[in-house]
Amino acid sequence: MDKFLEAAIAEAKQGRSEGGIPIGSVLVRDGVVIGKGRNKRVQDGDPVTHAEIDCLRNAGRVGNYRNATLYSTLMPCYLCAGAVVQFGIKKVYAGEDETFSGAKDFMESHGVEVINLESEECKQMMRQFIKENPELWYEDIGEL
Repeated sequence: MDKFLEAAIAEAKQGRSEGGIPIGSVLVRDGVVIGKGRNKRVQDGDPVTHAEIDCLRNAGRVGNYRNATLYSTLMPCYLCAGAVVQFGIKKVYAGEDETFSGAKDFMESHGVEVINLESEECKQMMRQFIKENPELWYEDIGEL
């Protein structure tokens, strides 16, 4: 498995252990993780603290994001895809898009290369969470 996806999965597991939604993300530039984050909507009581947003916040001001690559355990939603496009990130690896299709077409229409890794571990992590926490999940994706 890709070491950067592993790092994103570790973030997702940490978020789950905190009572949150198991989605994690890392930002990589020149083969080095420069930011990592997890969905903290539950922990922080903040509806926009998605994993990718937390990751970008934790990376801080890095100047130019064009050479950075974002890894996420789940296909980014429109909020996070908007941040990807806004900051000029040109490549996104998603762990999976089976449990949530996200905004792949939106990112691709703005020149972002999106690679779905179809990770069974990511799929299983989300399936289990959704089974155990359907109301929290549907709140997270705006379908409650």
